[in-house]
Amino acid sequence: MLLIFLSSGLFLGWSLGANDAANIFGTAVGTKMVRFKTAALICGVFVILGAVIAGAGATETLGELGAVNAIAGSFMVALSAGFTIFWMTKLKLPVSTSQAIVGAIVGWNFFTGSPTDYSVLSKIVLTWIACPVLAAVFSMLIFALFKVILNGMRIHLLRIDLFNRTGLILVGAFGAFSLGANNIANVMGVFVPVAPFDEIRLFDMMSLSGAQQLFLLGGIAIALGVYTYSRRVMETVGGSLLKLSPQAALVVVLSQALVLFLFASQQLESWLMAHNLPTIPLVPVSSSQAVIGAVIGIGLLKGGRGIRYKVLGSIATGWITTPIIAGIITFISLFFLQNVFQQEVSRKVATQITKPAIMQIEKERYIHTVLDR
Repeated sequence: MLLIFLSSGLFLGWSLGANDAANIFGTAVGTKMVRFKTAALICGVFVILGAVIAGAGATETLGELGAVNAIAGSFMVALSAGFTIFWMTKLKLPVSTSQAIVGAIVGWNFFTGSPTDYSVLSKIVLTWIACPVLAAVFSMLIFALFKVILNGMRIHLLRIDLFNRTGLILVGAFGAFSLGANNIANVMGVFVPVAPFDEIRLFDMMSLSGAQQLFLLGGIAIALGVYTYSRRVMETVGGSLLKLSPQAALVVVLSQALVLFLFASQQLESWLMAHNLPTIPLVPVSSSQAVIGAVIGIGLLKGGRGIRYKVLGSIATGWITTPIIAGIITFISLFFLQNVFQQEVSRKVATQITKPAIMQIEKERYIHTVLDR
């Protein structure tokens, strides 16, 4: 039964690979600088490494939004989000898995009567706005810097071509690692509180926690999604929104990789806290939004010419409707799972009385005793 329930998380991972992860190499493949099979292989390997090594940070934030506490509920939340992403992918829209899983979690909260932490939700929504804006700023700065360097050095065209291809592969690997670290929370985060995996020791040198085992499975599912079904979305991101030069494609990949890294790095958060600096929230953000923000940044730097606003409008529509659709599907699906299939989709948690609450109760009891006397 555990494997059956986890299958929805694996399906969500596959959907993420088919949609969001494709954006890492979408511009490289769209400009014919990297072959699709090469891009898919590099992306798959580094997504898995990022998920296992650094996937814990963003998972905690999703847990604060809503703690899905029954594995049947986790199954349906992941399945609803995965189905939403799969449907959007069929429409060739590079939507956000982050938005789908957040909408599905809020749908679970509404169905079970669990509280939604709106401060956490607002923080997540703000990152959805900040993600493409930050990627656009990065792309504009990096593109201008690259232009100055290349014009000043007067490099031969053949060397520029080699630089572009090598850079796209290296930066793409970094982007895939950042995606695995950031977005594995979307795939397996809802299963972390309920999956009964014990720690595994490997060769007495390293170990895999229960959460890391989930992240490994999710990373493999993402890699399969990239390899089997991502070419369609790569074509949309790589060529439909704005025609890109190889240098611009490199800038886009690097910009989105930096954005995903900023929202996933626990080490960076610790360093900022140690120096009393404002921290960046560890939140799963969308590689689709980051890539498209970076593409728009380059387009604006060129005066806004060549941007296909009709394509941009359809993509933005997908971003808005994705969490709403995922939440509605989750609510309806949970109803059938609970009432037709008799599965427990949530567990009633006994209310814990804290020490200050106990002291307050004792104080009020003492006052009433004195008054009665």
